Amino acid sequence: MFSNQVPAAAVQSLEVIDGAPPAEYGDKTSLVIKATTRSGQGVTTPTGSVTLSYGSFGTSNLAFDMAYGGKNWGNFIAANGLQSGRFLDTPEFAVYHAKGNEENFFDRVDYQLNQKSSLHTNVQYTRSWFQTPNSYDTEYGYSSVANHLTSGSTDQRSQIQTIDVAPSYARTIGTTMAFNFGPYVRRDSYDYYPSNNALDDFGPIQQESVAQQRSLTNAGVHSDISYSKGINNLKLGGMYQQTFLRENFQIGLVDPNLNAPLSATYNPVLAPYDLTRGGNDYAYHGQTDIKQLALYGEDQITAGNWLFNLGIRGDFYNGLAIQRQAEPRVGTSYSVKKTGTVLRASYARTQETPFNENLVLSSEGCLNPVLYAIFSTLGPCNPAPFNPGFRNEFHAGFEQGISKHFVLNAEYIWKYTHNGYDFSVLGATPITFPIEWHNSKISGYAISGTLTPVKGLSARVTMSSVAARFFNPQIGGVGATPGIAGGYPFRIDHDEKFNQTTHLEYALPFYKKVYYSFNWKYDSGLVAGAVPCYGITDPNSACIPYSETVNGVPTINLSSLTADEEFQSGLACDGVKATQTSGFTTCDAAGLTSKLVKIPAPGTDDNDHNPQRIQPRNLFDMAVGDDDVFHFHEGHYRFGARVTAINVTDKYALYNFLSTFSGTHYVSPRAVTAELSFHF
Repeated sequence: MFSNQVPAAAVQSLEVIDGAPPAEYGDKTSLVIKATTRSGQGVTTPTGSVTLSYGSFGTSNLAFDMAYGGKNWGNFIAANGLQSGRFLDTPEFAVYHAKGNEENFFDRVDYQLNQKSSLHTNVQYTRSWFQTPNSYDTEYGYSSVANHLTSGSTDQRSQIQTIDVAPSYARTIGTTMAFNFGPYVRRDSYDYYPSNNALDDFGPIQQESVAQQRSLTNAGVHSDISYSKGINNLKLGGMYQQTFLRENFQIGLVDPNLNAPLSATYNPVLAPYDLTRGGNDYAYHGQTDIKQLALYGEDQITAGNWLFNLGIRGDFYNGLAIQRQAEPRVGTSYSVKKTGTVLRASYARTQETPFNENLVLSSEGCLNPVLYAIFSTLGPCNPAPFNPGFRNEFHAGFEQGISKHFVLNAEYIWKYTHNGYDFSVLGATPITFPIEWHNSKISGYAISGTLTPVKGLSARVTMSSVAARFFNPQIGGVGATPGIAGGYPFRIDHDEKFNQTTHLEYALPFYKKVYYSFNWKYDSGLVAGAVPCYGITDPNSACIPYSETVNGVPTINLSSLTADEEFQSGLACDGVKATQTSGFTTCDAAGLTSKLVKIPAPGTDDNDHNPQRIQPRNLFDMAVGDDDVFHFHEGHYRFGARVTAINVTDKYALYNFLSTFSGTHYVSPRAVTAELSFHF
């Protein structure tokens, strides 16, 4: 969850594996994508490109890539540097404190030892540095307004560094067998920096100042041998991986009311770490090593119009908990060649292991007296170790060719997980940790249609829906209540009834080098459980904390939100809109409205059947370009240009509101980028 990505220029191709994951893929397999990196082998003349772009929010990017090699060797290099005044999505449509930069280097080296054997090595180093975007409150001194402590804006920042080295050896054995062997080491380090004055970190949803230094190092090896003959395509393989987790942070209280000496909830354990009363930071260190072994065998069998995928995988997980899991995998498809139809279905059982981000903290934090006291200010803090779960995953779908140029693809997915994982967070600090629920049910569909070029026009449309239901009680991690049975189901903020993306691209018939692309994205709205509403009869309603009756009138209590938070969610009371400095403490339930979030009608909210959501939105992006504006030296050298505009209508809309995991985020305001490229 905290890592940098490989540069886009380094990717030669991407393959998305439809259906349930084959046996060779395990652990966290919501989607399997096989990425092939670019090679310089056989490129006897240096070939590459230099790209420079500049756009809105001072966003600039300089990128370079080059491939060069010979018959038996090759080298491909890609590097880029990016800086932006809006590096991350912000909690306001206006941009406050959101600068960032990234530097990326990738190198692939290939060497053909002989006709049967070859060596390949991928090396990557990436560094990113970015500010944590501020809300209006934290930009303009919330702590000063609330408690007269300081007057500075919040200045929290992060740095992520990624180092990845992955050599591999491949050998063919006769005409029917192939052997692969690949060790790898990848290290991600994450550093979080608080404001220079820690008291400036106090905000509406942050009561602690925190610095963090954590790292995740994966070291392992994978190997397989494949055999292909006749109707069989057999593969046997395995993987061993060791993950080294190191978690360090320093934390102190910056809300003077959180542990006030005269309050009924005063805890003397926290007194030395109350920065508002002269205390110092508390330092925490946690570490563990997670060992994972996997063995698998699979066979792809072709029999006439039938295709069968059969496999079995065994996962051995040794972390803060231990689990052994046998995982059968089966898939089948049938091709009706006369009609161009393919029918398919698949099943997989997978092991579900906890997320690694702050895993030690979540597993053992309640055993630490200081952390126990901090977490208890937010809710229960019970020592509850994780138990890796398992998932039964089903896919059913079809593919239909229509004429020579159009393909329709549709799939329905069911995922039933025992011990389902999600995230929780300490205030609004970067201490995000995994938690575990009793079970989850995730289902949905995905439909896509692809039009290959017809007289310069190509298109693709994708539509999907996902229901993400989780079931109490929480059984693992901080806040778990494993002794309490039952509870009501709820939907997390991945749940969305419908979304679609349509992409069109057109090459001008009279000048085919020039192309125009258009992108339309519609979202019906994710779940947003922090939206205020009114309801007193449904025990599974999020409205209850906001609901009261004033002079016989159903009323929504808004005192838990600042004026800016009411503004962020677009609230209006009886037609009067909240501003960043002026809001409402209460509003009659019938009069509270918003153009940014969906407020369920009074008495209708239900965390499972009718939760609060973000309002639907349409976003439009466009681009026009020419990859060969002009060239020379018989086309060996050419210049290209492109202009891209996202959110061309400057739509004012939210992604989420006060989400537990990621807070409030607006969609990007209209942004225009111009790009020049030189290809050689």
